Amino acid sequence: MDATATTYLPYALLAMGAYALVSPLMRVATTGPNAIPSDVAVVVSNTLLVAMAVGVIAYTGQGFTTHLASPKLAHVLAAGVFLGIGILALYRSLSLGPVSVVTPIFAMFLVFSSVIGFLFLGESFTARKGLGIVFAAAAVYLVSGA
Repeated sequence: MDATATTYLPYALLAMGAYALVSPLMRVATTGPNAIPSDVAVVVSNTLLVAMAVGVIAYTGQGFTTHLASPKLAHVLAAGVFLGIGILALYRSLSLGPVSVVTPIFAMFLVFSSVIGFLFLGESFTARKGLGIVFAAAAVYLVSGA
């Protein structure tokens, strides 16, 4: 394993573990008696996200306003728009359908993100990665009952 993998891998594993709990918790929160509307759940959960991110920025001393002049800010803003659309749609679909179907379909973003990385970001493509993408798509198809 190379040195960069040792820096990103723990974060990727933490993200996977934490994100695995989001869909089931939102499904419970947005259905049944005393259900919270999915759009309200988005605001509440993402307000907590923003508060946590501000805390991390303050703790690490990264600053904030200095980065607002970056030429890459447009990419961050576009990502924020797509993140907002994705989260609103995910929470709504969780309020309407089963986690066991919604989450695998949602998880197809992993396949599409990988393909975008290969096609537009110049990331290396191998037969092994291609096979992994095919298996991931097949798994989602099988798990979602589509």
